Amino acid sequence: MEERSALPEKSQVVIIGGGIVGVCTALYLAEKGIPVVLCEKGRIAAEQSSRNWGWIRKAGRDSRELQLMIESARLWREIAPRLGEDIGYGIRGTTYLAGNAAELARHEAWLTENAAFDHGARLLSPRETDDLLKRDDRRFAGALHTPSDATAEPALAVPAMARLAARCGAVILEGCAVRSVERLGGRVSSVVTERGEIACETVVLAGGAWSRTFLENLDIFLPQLAIKSSVLRTAPAPEIIAGTVGATKASLRRRADGGYTIARSGAAEFQIIPAAFRHLRAFLPVIADRWRILKIRVGGEFFGPLGRHRWQADEVTPFEQVRVLDPAPDQALLASVLAAAKALHPRLEGIEVAETWGSFIDVMPDEIPVIDEPAGWPGLVIATGLSGHGFGIGPGVAKLVVQHIEGQEPLVDMAPFALARFGRKVAA
Repeated sequence: MEERSALPEKSQVVIIGGGIVGVCTALYLAEKGIPVVLCEKGRIAAEQSSRNWGWIRKAGRDSRELQLMIESARLWREIAPRLGEDIGYGIRGTTYLAGNAAELARHEAWLTENAAFDHGARLLSPRETDDLLKRDDRRFAGALHTPSDATAEPALAVPAMARLAARCGAVILEGCAVRSVERLGGRVSSVVTERGEIACETVVLAGGAWSRTFLENLDIFLPQLAIKSSVLRTAPAPEIIAGTVGATKASLRRRADGGYTIARSGAAEFQIIPAAFRHLRAFLPVIADRWRILKIRVGGEFFGPLGRHRWQADEVTPFEQVRVLDPAPDQALLASVLAAAKALHPRLEGIEVAETWGSFIDVMPDEIPVIDEPAGWPGLVIATGLSGHGFGIGPGVAKLVVQHIEGQEPLVDMAPFALARFGRKVAA
C-alpha cells in the first residue's frame, strides 16, 4: 500500500472507506479477480476499526444480526491464518457477568429468544462463574458464557487484512478522499476523488461515522449519528480471564500484550449537531434507555466535520479537512470505569493506565447496520451504521455486500438491513 500510488482511470468497483467493512469487501472482491479500488481519506483503520474493544462475539447480539454474526465468526476463523501476521486472534470466549437476579434474568431471556441459533452460549451458575474467574467469593449471580467467541487486536487486524487484499490485487489508496459519486443514465458511473476521477460500475460506501455526511450531499437520507466512546488500555496485569468479560459498569478484554482494554458498554457522548435535531425522534428510544450513562453535549462539533455541509465535486470537502477523527476521551468517565473494574476484579488493584482514547461510533436508531442499495441509485451500495458491533461482524457485512454486487443468494436475509425500514424516501 503506497499512499501515492497512481490513481487508476477505471475499476469495476470503488470502495469508500478503509475500515474493516471496506477492507474485507476489497479482499473478497480481489480474491474473485474483480477489479477493485479502495479509497481512504486518511489511513487504513485509523478510526473506529482500530479503536474498538477487539471483541468478536455472538453473545448478546440482537436477533436480527445474530445469524450474520455466526457467519462472520466463521469468516474470521478462515481469514486469520491466511494473513501471515500475528493479529492476536484467538477463540477465548465471552462472559457476561450477572451482578444480581435481574441481570441473570436478562441473560436467560436472551437465551430463550435466540434458542434457534447455533451461538454456543449457556448460563453459568455462581460456582461455575467463580471457577472461570479463579475466585471463590460468590460475588455474581451467574453469567452468560460463550466459549466459541473470539478476540483480536484491532490495530493489527485490519491493516493486515488490507495488505492481504493488496497482495490479491486490490488497489489500496490512502490519503485519497472521495468527494462525490457521479451518475450517467441514472446509474453510478464514477467517483470524483481529490486526486481525480475513477470510472466504475459500483460504489460501496463503507464510511463509518462519515457516511451520513457524504450521503446528505447526494440528497440521500440516512438517520445515522456519530456517538463518542471512550476507552482505556492498561499496562500488563494478572490474568482475570483469557477472553472478554462484560459487566454493567466495566467490561474488559485481555490483550496480547498482557494488559486489558477496558470500557463501559453504552456509556457515550451524544454530540448535538444539525443532524441530531433532524433525527432526534428516531433516536429517542436509545436516549431514553441510556439516559443515566449517556452524556449530551453542545459545542464546537455543531459546525464541525460531521455537521451538515454542502460541496461540489471540485471543492474541498470535510473529508480532506479532517483526515482522522481523533476526539478527546472522557477522562472522568474512564476514571469511573477503571474504579469499577478494580471493584469487580480485586486482582486488578494497582493496575496502571497505559493509554486512553476516544472514537466516534456510527449508530443507527435501532443499532442495526444498513446494507442496501438505495432506491434511485443503482450501483451505490451502502454498508454502514454498525453501531459499535462492527469489528466482529465486519467480515460478514462485507460478504453480503459482495454477494449483492454479484447478484448471488445472500448469506442471510437482507430485510433487517434495508434502508427503507426507517420509512423515509431516499431524498434528504
